[in-house]
Amino acid sequence: MNPYVPILAIGAIGFGFAVFSVAIAFITGPKRYNRAKADAYECGIEPSPSAAGGGRFPVKYFLTAMLFIVFDIEIVFLYPWAVTFDQLGLFGLVEMILFIATVFVAYTYVWRRGGLEWD
Repeated sequence: MNPYVPILAIGAIGFGFAVFSVAIAFITGPKRYNRAKADAYECGIEPSPSAAGGGRFPVKYFLTAMLFIVFDIEIVFLYPWAVTFDQLGLFGLVEMILFIATVFVAYTYVWRRGGLEWD
């Protein structure tokens, strides 16, 4: 249990700071609410009650976000592999080739389905 005491202490300090910050902001913050503060901020454009185009976001928006996440995760896995490449040997190389092949199959699927087209 001794090696984990510093980690638990930092976690407790972080949690305490978060609770303290929210409590102080609630106590000392201004209580003047008006319509402008209650509205959503849309980059200076007057907020509209529904999304432009009928109220639903296009699926390509979500597909692009998921692609971004997938390629970020791929990069997160590539960095440690590159650092320990010599120690992993052939096993690490084969596993990384399988991982990149899987991501490449997903990428080509999205590409052929038109998910990367910006209309």
